[in-house]
Amino acid sequence: MYTLTGVSKTFRARGSTVTAVRDLNLSIADGEWLAIQGRTGSGKSTLLQLLGGMDRPSTGTVNLDGQDLATMSEKQLTEIRAARVGFVFQMFNLIPTLSAIENVEAALVPLRTPAVQRRERAAAALAAVGLADRAGHLPSELSGGQQQRVGIARALVKEPSVLLADEPTGNLDVDTRDEILTLLEQIWTANQLTLVLVTHDSAVAALAERVAVMHDGKLDITGTRIG
Repeated sequence: MYTLTGVSKTFRARGSTVTAVRDLNLSIADGEWLAIQGRTGSGKSTLLQLLGGMDRPSTGTVNLDGQDLATMSEKQLTEIRAARVGFVFQMFNLIPTLSAIENVEAALVPLRTPAVQRRERAAAALAAVGLADRAGHLPSELSGGQQQRVGIARALVKEPSVLLADEPTGNLDVDTRDEILTLLEQIWTANQLTLVLVTHDSAVAALAERVAVMHDGKLDITGTRIG
């Protein structure tokens, strides 16, 4: 699925150079669940952006099934993100003026999916996350957990091969966190997705097949879940 070789990412900030990811090598197997832990500023979210083609490395290669995301055109990267990669965010990133089903449908617009099919697929995606009865509600009319379920449905409606989740439970209470994690695990199993989840929460990371810890842009694989 993914092979990263010699990947570094630097930024210019306040007149100095900041290295967010430092000479990183990583392989992620097709269908694997990898959790990436680390403190704020350790580089884990930057790594997720590189995996999703939302940013480019300063050096190195980010290979996704034989294609180097680092050398693709913006048009090619947009097509990869639209068709193959689903994103789940900590802040949900829902459009406040659109209903739940319209937020989910929005993910299919770049794929030029006909309107009738968009509505059918969005309804099915909401049903899959337990929100069939909330399809017409605005984000402001939903709880935090329900908003994140809409975010997950929006990511899944594209039928991606990769799901990238950036602190997906960071804004939720413990009970709701556990509900969302159970849902993600069910989706990962049922859809045979490759799941890369960034978190600072050890309880969240412990569910993954493999755990990696980032510190100062370096990545350390710390273990594999058994059972």
